[in-house]
Amino acid sequence: MKIIILLVSIFSYFDLAADEIYSVYLVRHAEKDVTDPGNNNPQLRSCGIDRAERLASIFQSVDLKAVYSTNYARTQSTARPTADSKNLAVQTYDPVELDVVFDRLVTRKQDALVVGHSQTTNVLAGKLAGIELEDIDEEEYDRLYQVVLFDGSAKLQLLHQAFQCAR
Repeated sequence: MKIIILLVSIFSYFDLAADEIYSVYLVRHAEKDVTDPGNNNPQLRSCGIDRAERLASIFQSVDLKAVYSTNYARTQSTARPTADSKNLAVQTYDPVELDVVFDRLVTRKQDALVVGHSQTTNVLAGKLAGIELEDIDEEEYDRLYQVVLFDGSAKLQLLHQAFQCAR
């Protein structure tokens, strides 16, 4: 009987611990239209639309519970295909207030995708992982950060999307 109680206690612990493990995925928006240098809120170019669709396929088997994006056309358009494929609304955050979205992510403890910008995605990924990350080059769109958070710790993986735009 003591062994059964011990086994039930152990399995209950691991079930509880599994609920405390979650991943936050972070990407910079896909390729934007740069034909009008005066446009501060450009749409995605055709290659960026293709990348956003490919991103949705990358997350096909990931049980995302939330998708976050800034309120810019390029980030919303990058986030939308993944959110739509998961029947989720895109939740908007202010890129100037990264502490707010950081607090939301660590409080809610759920698998999530965050779409940001070249000067915010690495900062938020680093903040979640507890390290400082290098800047993202203005021409770099293929980075996919995965931060696995568990038991007060974090592990960062930097992945690269295989998708390449035709030049």
